[in-house]
Amino acid sequence: MGKFRISKCLFFCILALPLTAYAGAIEKLKTFVSATRSAQANFTQEVQDQNGKRIQSASGIMQFQRPGKFRWSYQKPYEQLIVGDGAKFWLYDVDLNQVTVKKLDAALGSSPAALLAGNNEIERDFILKESGNRDGLEWLQATPKGQDSSFNGILMAFNVQSELVIMELNDMYGHKTLLRFSEMQRNPKLPEQQFKFTPPKGADVLGE
Repeated sequence: MGKFRISKCLFFCILALPLTAYAGAIEKLKTFVSATRSAQANFTQEVQDQNGKRIQSASGIMQFQRPGKFRWSYQKPYEQLIVGDGAKFWLYDVDLNQVTVKKLDAALGSSPAALLAGNNEIERDFILKESGNRDGLEWLQATPKGQDSSFNGILMAFNVQSELVIMELNDMYGHKTLLRFSEMQRNPKLPEQQFKFTPPKGADVLGE
């Protein structure tokens, strides 16, 4: 297996967190958008090819704080860090000592982040559909209305405690990304410093 490198699209999944109320998956998603201001969770991430073979895997801790601030700390198999400070997206590869920086706002409109961005306009950019119960989880399908999305479809699964525990993202190349969340904390107090990033001395900085 080659060295894991994070797709810039995957950071949009950081807002997946526990929901409230016993309702359908669509209603749970809308409740989450309006009720969750911050969160922290452990995650595992797996990428599969067209044949279902695992080609990448990773794990770590994610945090977010509305509006638009997040931090994904990849701990295994390689140390990497993603930070969103509300204006820019930073990706730091510790091993390469390389930083990639991009504007955040340009990517939000047609990405999975639009599902959970907090503007309560989910159905403006996505077609939402209940997908029934599977493996004891209640599933929701989100299909982007625009043609510029990186994903053809997104599935989200909720457990009996109304927590979002799985996100499945299918891209245009037939790859599937599975994100599983555990030990979720809803609305914790998170230090502002967690959502700030300064490139380390000597690091190569690519982008804007």
